[in-house]
Amino acid sequence: MLHSTRGTAFHTSLSESQKKIEEESKMHTELCLVLFSFLFFHNTEALRPPGVKTETFLSPPFYLKPGQVANKYYFNIPFPKGHIALKSFNGEVVDEYDNPIPLHETYLHHWLVERYYGLKGSVPGNENDLSKIILVRNSGLCKHTLGQYYGLGSETRKTDTWVPDPYGIVVGNPEEVPAGYEERWLLNVHAIDTRGVTDRLGCTECRCNLYNVTVDEYGHEIRANYTGGLYCCYDETQCKLREGFESVTRKLFLKYTVEWVEWEPRTVPVKVYILDVTDTGTGPYRCMVEYEVKECNSEERKNGGCIDTQTMRLVMPHGGDIIYGVAHQHSGGAGSALYGQDGRLLCTSIPSYGNGKEAGNEANYIVGMSTCYPKPGSVKIADGETLTLISNYSGNQMHTGVMGLFYILVAEEERPLPGPPKNMICFNSLLSWCIEMSVKTGAVFIAGVTLISIATISFYKLHRKNQYEALATA
Repeated sequence: MLHSTRGTAFHTSLSESQKKIEEESKMHTELCLVLFSFLFFHNTEALRPPGVKTETFLSPPFYLKPGQVANKYYFNIPFPKGHIALKSFNGEVVDEYDNPIPLHETYLHHWLVERYYGLKGSVPGNENDLSKIILVRNSGLCKHTLGQYYGLGSETRKTDTWVPDPYGIVVGNPEEVPAGYEERWLLNVHAIDTRGVTDRLGCTECRCNLYNVTVDEYGHEIRANYTGGLYCCYDETQCKLREGFESVTRKLFLKYTVEWVEWEPRTVPVKVYILDVTDTGTGPYRCMVEYEVKECNSEERKNGGCIDTQTMRLVMPHGGDIIYGVAHQHSGGAGSALYGQDGRLLCTSIPSYGNGKEAGNEANYIVGMSTCYPKPGSVKIADGETLTLISNYSGNQMHTGVMGLFYILVAEEERPLPGPPKNMICFNSLLSWCIEMSVKTGAVFIAGVTLISIATISFYKLHRKNQYEALATA
């Protein structure tokens, strides 16, 4: 009714002031439409909040013949320098022509990025002597075996690693670097070529009989009841090929992209914790990292209980707010969850499986893991709190060398969160102005409301990594 009434008034008698308002209305509406169109049609995935820097690098090349394994460690890799806050890190395997390589040809078992201090002037190639460097591990319970800051596997292309504002993984503080050293980073890439193999799943799960090995990479005899896992698919081992199969040796790289901001006082630092469902709770090397899933029996199949569930209770040395969470699982994974001491749900992470052949959508492979972004302050852990980690796998068939890891970022520091970024304030002000001027000039109508809704949705999609989704309660 309001729109209809004002529409009639505009057509009957327009005073000079009303004409001026109408002209301003057209100008304001056009400006708002330009804003809305830009936000709706622009490639939002390519945009980040102001100040975010992005750079993409290539690892040194590694070479794979059909069925061969590469497990390489690269020291002093190209990496952003200075006192910064890391916002995101991700990678994928590409060939020398920058073509993404699908998992059914080269399976990315994992890549890991670890921080260390190296002697100034030292030759990077000599740094694999760990006695000459100082490893700077994460804050997790498994830091002696899982000390990385970032790490993913087959899920790398579709798993979000963005750290929302105002948080960041703060590194490069010159006050923390020992005299005579400088901060550096190392990269571990574990890839398995499965072209022409007799059992693709068996090769990716490192079944020892397919690799025909009886000793590990250090020459130690592998125990008799060890069916498969990391001990059997180390660097330059060979998985069994179909008879007569031949193909070219591939030159490959890990292509990785880092996003970061320069450190500033408003940055809230987060600690990296990696939790492991195989954690024994004792000794420095308490985490076994991998385990085996047995095939379920006929009775379990009959009762519909063909899920292998591993549960572990872990004591957190320090508490804080959970800012981000994600699990890491292998093929057969059915999801993971983290609970607080009182049984409240802290985070769930569910795998996505591909259904095609192209890179990022490979059928029967985990191509992504869902992530948690709690509202700030809504999911807290107390100092010394006992958490419960659950990892589920399908038991329809045996799986070897699987993992049940959970990666969380925790903000230990309590301080008032800063206000929204300037671009958010600017947008909100402009959006409010558009609405206000539309109301004043009688230009509120269904199409306008629709455009405003589209613009709002587009903007918050654009900044989704700055927004937080409340977790479901247990």
